[in-house]
Formats: sequence, C-alpha cells, structure tokens
Amino acid sequence: MNDFNARLNSSWWALRLCLGGAAFLAGLDKYFNILADWQAYLSPVVTQVLPVSGAVFMALVGIIEMIVGLAILTRWTKVGSYIAMAWLVAIALNLLMTGRFFDVAVRDVAMAIAAFTLARLTESREGATESGTAYVPHGAGSRA
Repeated sequence: MNDFNARLNSSWWALRLCLGGAAFLAGLDKYFNILADWQAYLSPVVTQVLPVSGAVFMALVGIIEMIVGLAILTRWTKVGSYIAMAWLVAIALNLLMTGRFFDVAVRDVAMAIAAFTLARLTESREGATESGTAYVPHGAGSRA
C-alpha cells in the first residue's frame, strides 16, 4: 500500500472508531447520565409533541444510538455513518430550538460532516475492494 493509501486508511479507521465509539457510549450513557443530563437537551417544542416522557424518549434514543454505533464499528459502516449524519443534524436542529446549547449544535454539525466523510470513504474503500485496486482519487498523482 502506498503512503497516500496508508494515510487514507488510517483516517478511515480513526473516523470509524471515534464516531462508532462516541455514538455507542452516548447511547449507553442515556441510562446513566454520567456525561450529561441528556433530558436537558430536549427542546420544549419536542417534549410537547412526544407521546412519552422525556426519560422514556431518551431511553429509546439510547438504544438507537448504540445500534448506530455498533453498525459503524461493524460491517455496516456506510449505512451507520449516513444514519449518524442525519441523526446528528436532527439533534443540532433540536438544540437550536432550545435557544441554548449553540456550541453543542455546532459540534454536532461538525460530527455530522465527519460521519458523511466516513460514509464516503467507506464507499471508496468498498469500490476499491470490488475492483481489486487501491483507491487513489482523481488528480492525486498530478502536481498543480
């Protein structure tokens, strides 16, 4: 594997482990509230339309986040990453509706972009594996 592909591969692994682990741990923490009081992040608009309490909703969110984290960490990296991307954008929109936590919303948008990047890198890796070639993006070997 050439140096360029080795760097792409290490970037893919870093994103995969970080995003998958973070999603799983955040989901697990919905049951312990060690990292945060997760219900505090729920917008009043959202809590008014929920058919369940905020605590029950967060428990369900925790299950979904753990499943998405495991998907990213296993053979469903691409699908899990796209789900995480959409999920993180939805969380950021919820946070904006609270009128607070704008810093967390910005972080979640950045994480959504990272999840999108992981999904696209995974697609490239899958394409390279199917064709039996190493992934080298168009123009990577040329000098400007």
